Amino acid sequence: MNAVSTPIRAARRKKASRAVAAVMAGALALTSGPLHAQPRPMNAGLPVIRDAEIEQLLRDYTSPLLRAAGLAKQNIQVVLINNRAFNAFVMDGRRIFVNTGALMESETPNQIIGVLAHETGHIAGGHLAKLREQLANAQTAAILAMILGMGAIALGGRSDGGAAQAGAATLQGSQEVLRRTLLSYQRQQEDQADRAGVQFLTASGQSARGMYETFKRFADQIMFTARGVDPYLQSHPMPAERVAALGGVARASPYWDKKDPPELQYRHDMMRAKLAGFMEQPAIVARRYPLTDNSLPARYARAISAYRYSNLNGAVAQIDALIAAQPNNPYFHELKGQALLESGRPREAVAPLRRAVSLAPQPALMQILLGQALVASGDARYADEAINMLRNALSREPEVAEGYSQLAMAYGRKGDLAQADLSSAQAAFMRGDVKTARELAARAKTRFPVGSPGWVKADDIVMVKPASGPGR
Repeated sequence: MNAVSTPIRAARRKKASRAVAAVMAGALALTSGPLHAQPRPMNAGLPVIRDAEIEQLLRDYTSPLLRAAGLAKQNIQVVLINNRAFNAFVMDGRRIFVNTGALMESETPNQIIGVLAHETGHIAGGHLAKLREQLANAQTAAILAMILGMGAIALGGRSDGGAAQAGAATLQGSQEVLRRTLLSYQRQQEDQADRAGVQFLTASGQSARGMYETFKRFADQIMFTARGVDPYLQSHPMPAERVAALGGVARASPYWDKKDPPELQYRHDMMRAKLAGFMEQPAIVARRYPLTDNSLPARYARAISAYRYSNLNGAVAQIDALIAAQPNNPYFHELKGQALLESGRPREAVAPLRRAVSLAPQPALMQILLGQALVASGDARYADEAINMLRNALSREPEVAEGYSQLAMAYGRKGDLAQADLSSAQAAFMRGDVKTARELAARAKTRFPVGSPGWVKADDIVMVKPASGPGR
């Protein structure tokens, strides 16, 4: 598992720093992967998925760990990535990124909670800040080595070439030493995160068995390929050694044999069913959840798959059966509303989405979906309700570009062109289209009174310097 990673490749690297840059290169390729349902993309161009149900479950998974780590007040979020590989990582001290593949492959809550505990260990240990410090030191050392090496090469130009060869060897040797030093430091961090993860699990009264099982599975999978590999050129501890060390501390926990509560296992199964319904082809869903399986997770997956690929009326009937089984499940009502909305029946979507919002513990994402249904209904009487709904949701989810787009349309229905332009500018800005955002904000400024709150917000966007590159 690639825990601490930096998936940003520098556009230009100095030759003397290539070894350092290789250590910084991340394992995750950011590719767009639209998944709509709540699960839905957070912003265009990013593989981030937003889903109210899954995010609530992940919050419940991480809350005890963050309390145990003394991080409960840090507002650390778990971000879901649309990627089938089993992976989780941190890139800053505020977010833990988890691939959908990790959720799909974790058969029990305890297995993915163990992964989250490991990542929490990286954040609690301040590993990213420490790694940046190590990288800065390494870069300084690389520059000094480059100066010394280039000096020797220059001298060699006036001699028999021996100094030039020595200079080249100095460059190459110093880069190799730096690379091995940084990799050694990363291996130490991985071991520390493993031990901290077990500590947080124990402090929160949870088993470390799932964490051990996950790492053991990975170790078994790569055991053959790891043969003959230089252990000093790896960013993670060698599989066998890592599992042995983890097993020792994990089994020492008094909670080693503790099982996940049935209710938590049920929610975990529902999450996996939801992801399967949205991400898998119908044939795969049918094999994984055959008609002979009458459990709620199986029915959930089949209903989602039916609405996405089959007859809407049949899908709504299946969703209604789920609602009849659990009338107060907000996510069943949300699914019905979304199915109707995406099938061109927004007026019918309003009622189930209102019900979902009233039942959900944190309904901001559902409020954005309801706002979209209100706007799409074409009923001018819904304009004020849509505006209030969307503004309330965006105050808690300010990075959701689609919310600003819907808000712009709602303001347009009321003829408030200044707010419509400002909301459109905010939507473009959240999507990363700074050029369009600045143009729309400049137009919005001409419609607002100078110095008014709307004018100030528009001016803030206008003052943002566009990034260099195509379309910026």
